[in-house]
Amino acid sequence: MNNKKSIVALTGGIGSGKSFVCQLLRQHGIIVYDCDEAAKRLMREDSQLRQQLIQLVGPDVYEGTDLQKSVLAQFLLASETNKQAVNDIVHPAVAIDFLQSPLWWVESAILFDAHFDRRIKPDMVICVTAPLQIRVERIMLRDAISREKATAWISSQMSQDEMVRLSDVEIINDGKANLPQQIEKILELLHRNHIL
Repeated sequence: MNNKKSIVALTGGIGSGKSFVCQLLRQHGIIVYDCDEAAKRLMREDSQLRQQLIQLVGPDVYEGTDLQKSVLAQFLLASETNKQAVNDIVHPAVAIDFLQSPLWWVESAILFDAHFDRRIKPDMVICVTAPLQIRVERIMLRDAISREKATAWISSQMSQDEMVRLSDVEIINDGKANLPQQIEKILELLHRNHIL
């Protein structure tokens, strides 16, 4: 594991637009490790992780090696205890995978919720924010789910205000603020602080 690399963590609640910010960072040659995608990959490819999830959630969570997202989502939303139990299985595997990767940037919606920040120890945390209504609409459109389900997902995460408080920098992604300009300023700040 390479613990000496500088780590920049990008966080923000579901629907805040983290993926779009990652696309803009790519224009600067920055590839961001996607914790959600890594978790999906590891849950699909890591047989030990699959076995642990089957024991915890039940056999319906997989059809062959295909993760049944709706079954997992129902389990996660059922209780805080369920969510914590899944996090305790998946997040250590994702942290190890990231730290072994050559990437310096990492994106995680649940950086603080799951204490993932303690596992990877970022040098800087950037929080992407957006108004609640915009977030709900983005989730409904992206996942083709009801307003109630979108709101439930948002409510199941740490509040946006708390994420901002725990972060070093905020990127406002409300459709009005100039995102490229905000990113330029953050990259300048990272260079000044010798993080990049």
